[in-house]
Amino acid sequence: MTVNKMGMPSSYGVERQGFRNLNMSYWNLTTPALIERIVSRREGIIAHEGALIVRTGSHTGRAPNDKFVVCCQEDHDQIWWGKINKEFPPENFNRLHNLMLSYFQGRDVFIQDTTACAHPDYRLPIRVITETSWHNLFARNLFIRVAPGELADHVPEFTIIHAPSFHADPDVDGTNSEAFVILNLEKRLILIGGTSYAGEIKKSIFTTLNYLLPQKGILSMHCSANIGKGGDTALFFGLSGTGKTTLSSDPERSLIGDDEHGWGDDGVFNFEGGCYAKTINLSAEDEPLIWKATRRFGAVLENVTIDQYTRRVNFNDNSLTENTRAAYPIGFLDNIVPSGRGGHPINLFFLTADAFGVMPPIASLTPDQAMYYFLSGYTSKLAGTEAGVQEPQTTFSTCFGAPFLPLHPSVYANLLGEKLAQHKSKVWLVNTGWTGGAYGVGSRVRIPHTRAMIRAALEGRLDNVSMHIDPFFGIAVPDHVPGVPDEILYPRNTWADPEAYDRQASLLVTKFQENFSHFTNSVTRAVIDSGPRIQS
Repeated sequence: MTVNKMGMPSSYGVERQGFRNLNMSYWNLTTPALIERIVSRREGIIAHEGALIVRTGSHTGRAPNDKFVVCCQEDHDQIWWGKINKEFPPENFNRLHNLMLSYFQGRDVFIQDTTACAHPDYRLPIRVITETSWHNLFARNLFIRVAPGELADHVPEFTIIHAPSFHADPDVDGTNSEAFVILNLEKRLILIGGTSYAGEIKKSIFTTLNYLLPQKGILSMHCSANIGKGGDTALFFGLSGTGKTTLSSDPERSLIGDDEHGWGDDGVFNFEGGCYAKTINLSAEDEPLIWKATRRFGAVLENVTIDQYTRRVNFNDNSLTENTRAAYPIGFLDNIVPSGRGGHPINLFFLTADAFGVMPPIASLTPDQAMYYFLSGYTSKLAGTEAGVQEPQTTFSTCFGAPFLPLHPSVYANLLGEKLAQHKSKVWLVNTGWTGGAYGVGSRVRIPHTRAMIRAALEGRLDNVSMHIDPFFGIAVPDHVPGVPDEILYPRNTWADPEAYDRQASLLVTKFQENFSHFTNSVTRAVIDSGPRIQS
């Protein structure tokens, strides 16, 4: 029986969740109290302006091959089984669960009771139980905090047990490696072991919400969201590293959230209470709001290097990984929406980091094209975001978030189509990747240029401008955008060899067509015909 406690425990004790003979249970510690333990336990060190520096060891990104789902029979047919959602036997899960509970005996445990979803009708009570204090701080930063007066009555609907020093035996446990992330929908329990990469905690809850909310008619989205001074909401879709956090953190607009949202009958709402921003090459000039947030006491900097004497951080150093990260409460930003909610979006931006260097930097999409590019989810996995990714890799991540979709993509796409038809939202495709050549030859589209294009779209300055149709992708591209060189709006003109551009564009079109063949039975002919075409 747990006797030694510190903090503010819930009356729903961990004994009811199978924990026994713990050394010390730390309940809902505040940020300063957690940082005291992080430093005393040598889990991290303090940087010169107060941020916490931690290391994640060999796992510096998500491990998609180590993710599994346990599902009860009545829900089995709803899951999108395959490479992303791999089925895990319940008996193997139960054995691993019992082994983890045994592992924690005689050890300290850190418990953080939080919630997900800013909308009160969909709020999900969460409990995160970790063996390290810094992962508990990560959970405190990323999820929505529970008021101190409500902690005693907190009853979790989903629980994460996180033990990075506990390793599975693949031959015995049926895992892919010593690391594992296993979601049990019936038991409402998530087991994470063998990896210290904190993003697994965050994304496991996102996967959970992607299962629960669409069944209630809520479109769950891998996107950031902000609101303009006129009350207009905008959404930014994209995989990690494509610019969601950077582009939504706009000094002229208020941030709803930087990564995960739901779109319901009364607008959009944030799933989280914090931000998890990539920090490689972060600069005060290009990303002032994020830069400032990373300097605050309580921010967690993953795999960011520092000078051992001055303790100053070096965001340009990728010696540990390209996927350096900062986790901080959304309140660290100056201009936020405290409620975490906004109205129905006026503009949606699909962000793609095109490593082929052939897509235009911004284009307007018709409703059919919006469905096509949403299901395609074309982008490039950037270095470090997943294990083994060392340079940009072309990928089609359905709905701009395939690794986190437990239901069939058509569920999310159909919900999007319904929302767009109902609210007449405008959709834009934005290339935050390469121009003037493919990766290794060309250069990335400059952040100030991308900001200028998005700001023009948000302000309605692209609604009535002349546009040309891209010959390969069939999308409408503005002929001129204030503050942006006209030549980059014609990608072919930025290449030293235009014929090389044509070959590269044709290759990408072929990849689009091959990928979309998986969806031809679930969309209309008009959506299929709205996709890219190879030029004769």
